[in-house]
Amino acid sequence: MWNLFRSCLLLIPGLLLLSCSDTEPDQGPSYDTLISNARVIDGLGGPAVNADVYIKNGEVALIAATGQSTADAAQIIDARGRVLAPGFIDVHSHGDPLQTPEFENFLAQGVTTITLGQDGNSPEVENLGQWVSQVRNKGIGVNIAPFVGHGTLRNLAGIGQKPVPSTEELQRMLELLNNALDYSFGLSTGLEYNPGLHAMEAELVELARVVGGRDRIVMSHMRNEDDDQLEASLDELMSQGRVARVHVSHLKSVYGKGADRAEEILTVLTNAREAGIEITADVYPYNASYAGIALLFPVWSKTLDEFEVAKQSRRAELEEYLINRINRRNGPAATLLGTDPYTGKTLADLELEMDMPFEKILIDVIGPQGAGGAYFIMDDALQSRLLEDEMITASSDGSPTGFHPRGHGTFAKIIEEYVVNRGAVSLEEMVRKMTSFSASILGLQDRGSIEPGKVADLVLFDPENIRAKATYPDPLQLSTGFDMVFIAGEVAFENGASTQESLGDVLSPNQ
Repeated sequence: MWNLFRSCLLLIPGLLLLSCSDTEPDQGPSYDTLISNARVIDGLGGPAVNADVYIKNGEVALIAATGQSTADAAQIIDARGRVLAPGFIDVHSHGDPLQTPEFENFLAQGVTTITLGQDGNSPEVENLGQWVSQVRNKGIGVNIAPFVGHGTLRNLAGIGQKPVPSTEELQRMLELLNNALDYSFGLSTGLEYNPGLHAMEAELVELARVVGGRDRIVMSHMRNEDDDQLEASLDELMSQGRVARVHVSHLKSVYGKGADRAEEILTVLTNAREAGIEITADVYPYNASYAGIALLFPVWSKTLDEFEVAKQSRRAELEEYLINRINRRNGPAATLLGTDPYTGKTLADLELEMDMPFEKILIDVIGPQGAGGAYFIMDDALQSRLLEDEMITASSDGSPTGFHPRGHGTFAKIIEEYVVNRGAVSLEEMVRKMTSFSASILGLQDRGSIEPGKVADLVLFDPENIRAKATYPDPLQLSTGFDMVFIAGEVAFENGASTQESLGDVLSPNQ
């Protein structure tokens, strides 16, 4: 019995050696892979340690102080002192795995798990399990944690844009949600977008009650991210937080300024937690958002039908609204369009090119469905303070095909800029936020840290070499510096390219 105990727990100065083997390590157990001479950051927030990490059957099997174990392995990788960390987890991302299954943009950033079905929009199928099977059969490059979208549920239940569903329609939506939660990690809402923007608080609370009953989470693109509306939006989410865990997607303050304002926002979140509400948030490290141009239009002119009515009967009011909204959002030069034929041009550029004021361009040329764009409406000091907070994780809000550099650069930019260049957060703490903390938000129990028994989703890199190459003019450049990315112990990305092994999986909730 003592020998068996020794094989699972050995003490080495400065390091707790852990193993899941039932054979003593000094008898030479066989492992699949040894990553030797690594600077291991385990994702739990503690200091880096020099260690050898052994992998077997897709899991971390043994962690030993460098050179202290005599165990052998079929494959040996010399880390040469580089950082070995858990694969990063992106809690708010986009993409279609049936169209672009490789997700190389995420692998190149060290991301091994992404979330899909965000902002209230998920695959419009009544049986989410069938979609999961399709994706697994297709093969994917990263792990996917799916969410079910509130807007999708509204459409499937026949509610659409009605503000108040009938009793029967609400019951249908609750049934669809409960069924989808067999395969999804929670509910996403997109309350600035159709049809979610029409939903009332009572509907959202009833949905959240089902989510909470299944121990899942509500992730919300809140109703309004403008600085003067932020507290009201948070209050609405917290009403759902009384019956379920809740999460603020891409937390930002549009036209808010300064670190002091960030502290006020963080205090709101802290006070909510002290009142018993489980609330977390994510932030991306760019000061421009990206969305369809409908975001700029009033709620009464977002759809094409509403827009045509507004053009005819409320033209002057619509123009005045757009003038005020654009100017408050840092003016026409702060809206950079990303859709042909306007790609790379700001509204200010179009004013000069067309010899028209921007409000008339938006109404008479583009319309609410005619383009998407990047909006430079955030303050660096404010957003940086949010990103650095211990209870806020990182997300990209990006995709393989999006016209914003966040989809290809977020996690590299965070390490390059916030850890290496600014020294604002230690590497150990930032890794914790992007791995085990993100896993806890999603309810993932089998990954997110380097511990025996955990899935070997790992990333090997030298932080000094990390570069976020994507830019607004050229947003699809892969990040560089992440030397190797492992999914379930197998190499998924190496030497700047995906191995095309389709090593990812659609994860199950509470996994």
